[in-house]
Amino acid sequence: MWFERFTYVGDAIAREKQLKGWSGAKKIWLIERENPAWVDLSEVWEKPVEMFGE
Repeated sequence: MWFERFTYVGDAIAREKQLKGWSGAKKIWLIERENPAWVDLSEVWEKPVEMFGE
């Protein structure tokens, strides 16, 4: 339903720890802000991803 990309694994781990401290309502707010239709983002996993203006 939602994801973020990070260049450094340490940044991703820090963000995950931050999110784990959030309430369920705040996590839902984050999803609905970025993905209001709750689209299953895994549907495009097998398609090539354009990264950083490639």
